[in-house]
Amino acid sequence: MSKQYEDSELQKDPPCSTLENNEENLTPEASENQKPEGVTRRKFVALAGTLLAATTLGTSGIMAFARNNNIDVAFPASGGYLIVDSMRCCGCQNCMMACAMTHYGVTNPGLARIQIVGDSFQHFPYDMTIFQCHQCAEPKCVSVCPTGACHIDEENDNVRVVDPDKCIGCMQCISACPNSPSRLQWNNEDKHSQKCDLCTNTPFWEHEVGPDGVRACESVCPERAIKFVKELPKETGGSQYDVDLRTGTSWPSMMTYAVGATGNPGSEGSSAKK
Repeated sequence: MSKQYEDSELQKDPPCSTLENNEENLTPEASENQKPEGVTRRKFVALAGTLLAATTLGTSGIMAFARNNNIDVAFPASGGYLIVDSMRCCGCQNCMMACAMTHYGVTNPGLARIQIVGDSFQHFPYDMTIFQCHQCAEPKCVSVCPTGACHIDEENDNVRVVDPDKCIGCMQCISACPNSPSRLQWNNEDKHSQKCDLCTNTPFWEHEVGPDGVRACESVCPERAIKFVKELPKETGGSQYDVDLRTGTSWPSMMTYAVGATGNPGSEGSSAKK
């Protein structure tokens, strides 16, 4: 083989060592222009590819990518929220029955996604409390779900929902809920987590549903203690999820009472309305 042939081949396909030396000899200015600061080219390409795949998979894919790479995610706001007036609640459980009926076709309060809790040691009207999902601005249940079962339903105005077909029963969403009791429940019959979906998936109801439709619990409450709103309720200065629906003032900030024997509203020595 002639030397002229060898030289021409080298010019066509330089060896890898030559390429590596060229990268090492780049000036600092040239290196900054070609690589993201603090990230190697290989890592940058890998992250970009992963992000592209996550975007293709939708919200669940993005959440998985963010969770694996310790990245904070800004969530789209839900299209609506339920606020309640526990002082109006009479404990009839109509809302719970309607919730179970529209979602599962049975009148089983154990399957309801809204919960009425009574306290027999309290005086009326402090003896009933309504617990409903807050459709949180930063839903912890969505962030921790490993399968994307608990996700943001982009087709239904960004309502936070649970896909029972994807739920593996780890209950991380139930534990992650910042509210007490947890606003997610374990469906012991079908073995999956569940939560209020603002009636976006009610197979046993023929009404228009979701944020722009009708909510079963709200429509059957005889005391009008449940109300659907579009604006995100505030959590500071007393929760705006449980309010006096006549004035819009949160009940915790209104209950200024003298501490009686038990320190509870309605006890002896209380100045709150009985």
